[in-house]
Amino acid sequence: MNYKRYKRVPVYDYPEREWPSKQIEKAPIWCSVDLRDGNQALIDPMTVDEKIEFYNLLLKLGFKEIEVGFPAASQIEYDFIRRLIDEKRAEDIRLQVLSQCRKEQIDRTFECIRGAKKVVFHIYNSTSTLQRDVVFHMNREQVKDLALQGVAWVKEGAESFDGDLCLEYSPESYTGTEPDYALEVCNAVIDAWGPTPEHKMIINLPSTVEMTTPNVFADGIEWMGKHLHRRDSVILSVHPHNDRGTGTAAAELSLLAGADRLEGTLFGNGERTGNLDLLNVAYNMFSQGIDPELNIDDVNEIIDVVERCNKMPIDARHPYGGKLVFTSFSGSHQDAINKGMQAMKERGSDIWEVPYLAIDPADIGRQYEPIVRINSQSGKGGVAFVMDNYFGFKIPKAMQREFADVIQAESEKQGEVSPDQIMDAFRKTYLDRKEPLHFRRLQVTDLSNETTGEFDTKVTLTYTDHGQERSFEAVGNGPLDAVRRGVRENLHRDIRILDYTEHALTSGSDSQAAAYIHMMDENSGTVTWGVGVSSNITRASVRAMFSAMNRIGGQQPGVRDL
Repeated sequence: MNYKRYKRVPVYDYPEREWPSKQIEKAPIWCSVDLRDGNQALIDPMTVDEKIEFYNLLLKLGFKEIEVGFPAASQIEYDFIRRLIDEKRAEDIRLQVLSQCRKEQIDRTFECIRGAKKVVFHIYNSTSTLQRDVVFHMNREQVKDLALQGVAWVKEGAESFDGDLCLEYSPESYTGTEPDYALEVCNAVIDAWGPTPEHKMIINLPSTVEMTTPNVFADGIEWMGKHLHRRDSVILSVHPHNDRGTGTAAAELSLLAGADRLEGTLFGNGERTGNLDLLNVAYNMFSQGIDPELNIDDVNEIIDVVERCNKMPIDARHPYGGKLVFTSFSGSHQDAINKGMQAMKERGSDIWEVPYLAIDPADIGRQYEPIVRINSQSGKGGVAFVMDNYFGFKIPKAMQREFADVIQAESEKQGEVSPDQIMDAFRKTYLDRKEPLHFRRLQVTDLSNETTGEFDTKVTLTYTDHGQERSFEAVGNGPLDAVRRGVRENLHRDIRILDYTEHALTSGSDSQAAAYIHMMDENSGTVTWGVGVSSNITRASVRAMFSAMNRIGGQQPGVRDL
């Protein structure tokens, strides 16, 4: 790789920069350019009907400024804009239309926007050093004159325009333009147009090609903002692209540097690596407790329209919108998510604080179901999360490793394991372990102990052993102790209960209880867990004991020797 073919973009000698110590405090003016800048980058550009659908989505999201087309460059865009105006679809927003600084294009654009209520008339010409040399063969003064001529033609057309017109000027390829020259051209345009605090104009600084690090772009925005004429009459706008993969960072640093307005697209569609992703910036603000002033609480609806109209999928890892961005495969991540969710419930906190999840997925219309997905890299926390949140089984912490080993063995065979497959494995491993010993019925009787004044418990238990029905009676300090004694005396298995926990699975008249028993067979020296479910907690506990005995007898996965 011959890196010496490339030269470094100069940085600003600007030690007085102030933006690094600032914070984003409020939403910018948002301008969507999906219907023009985004549309021109599509493999299959939108039809008029698709543009209408996309436009309606932008209205629903709350955009007040929408770049709707380049009417002099395309009949489809001209017809689309006319339809918006004729059908009175643009009464409450500002339509933005684009034109080069050429008279025939400006005249055609004014013809297109007749009858519009509010318009941003966006003109541009490239000011970059490279394009002046190899494209236009013009010097600095000639390129500035192009911009000023464009302003004059817009002024002329505005005299017969009945609506509210705001001029926007962009020195295209601003990032490739000498800072002093970009300022010279922009100030000349400002002076020629004559904005006031009541009737402002827009100076838009595009990183038409992202050429250097975001901090350098931010330096340029702050420097320009401090040196623009009539700053109180100018809306400072930026239009970042993403060639270096830092479009979002450039936009956010630009806001720190004094930018008032952002131009971009939903999910960043655009030429090459794309435009600024407006939703990324908006959701970032939301995650910091800042009102983005957009109605973006249903990202699934946004994705549906964008994918249908753009005919391009949103990447699975795309910030906020991707199918996998609220999914964790890593075992340690899953465990932390599980514990964070439990802590939120226990504390009753209104503040979202869950490891690895910057926001609550439910706040943007996503569901909890896909948060944790299980594969061979997953751990006990993720499996426990699925069992709790999908099926209500709160697996004891000491048992989680045992069952996670069962699921990992499955995932190593087949890859990702779905929640239903995890539940099937849980049934097979614990709940359906009914051979060779199958618990059938239990009768519990409290007995008075005249000597101690306490109550002993008598159980009559019916079970099958390899299909043969049998029963025994036993007495103990409680139902479980009585059953344990009966097992030792009648089945000749000396078992010890190491741990026990229970909880309700459901509520109401048909409520079920789950019991978990950690048990050792002292004859064989092996330990395992058993699980039982019943509407009666005592029967659930006995089923858990039989589940464990069957697992020990069959040496199931998770059973181990001490």
